[in-house]
Amino acid sequence: MGTVVSFDIRGGEPKAVQTALEEAIAQLHTVDAVFSTYREDSQISRLGRGELSVDACDPEVAEVLELCAEAERLSEGWFSTQYAGVVDPTGLVKGWAVERVARHLLAAGATGVSVNGGGDVQLCGTPGPQRPWRVGVSDPLRPGSLAAVVSAAGVDELAIATSGSAERGTHIVDPSTGRSAVTDLVAVTVVGPRLTWADTWATAAFAMGSRQALAWLESLPGIEALLITAGDEVRCTGGLAARLG
Repeated sequence: MGTVVSFDIRGGEPKAVQTALEEAIAQLHTVDAVFSTYREDSQISRLGRGELSVDACDPEVAEVLELCAEAERLSEGWFSTQYAGVVDPTGLVKGWAVERVARHLLAAGATGVSVNGGGDVQLCGTPGPQRPWRVGVSDPLRPGSLAAVVSAAGVDELAIATSGSAERGTHIVDPSTGRSAVTDLVAVTVVGPRLTWADTWATAAFAMGSRQALAWLESLPGIEALLITAGDEVRCTGGLAARLG
């Protein structure tokens, strides 16, 4: 779906991990074939044109659409699967796919897994004894610099996802207008256990704008966030400091 995925895998029996990695890559190609809105022949494109029903699609389509419906409910409509009147689960499916393959690699015996899908990362386990995963968050206003470093110390899984306008321009849509979201934000980074939700909440929060987004993100259990405005103002949820380092 127009993004690059990279893997950092530690530990485990080499042959088992190599097999699991090949399976993970195959899963991602399948996700692209089923869900990519860039492909005319994908199931999600055919579903949008009315050529397929949900029941006729792979079971994962129903699973993802159910997750999207839950995201729309919890975000009070700020996350939506509708784009130009056509079903489009893009805002959730990438995080869901990356999280799924990370867990697949962990189940195969890897002791530490980091899967990065276009800058959104799912971490599982650890990279080594007494060593937590650490992920840099790019500063959207200072290319080449970091706004923060997130640490997974003390937890078995952590996800970091960023939505914003710095790299891809105004690609996030305001569901209430159907047009590009115009807010005071340039980036929202969400930190939580699962990339499925971190990625989704970052997208919804960006569309809201900083004031509403911060209050909403504070209400979500297990979620922390870093918000950066166009005026170079940094706003954080109350528990984010514990995840920095």
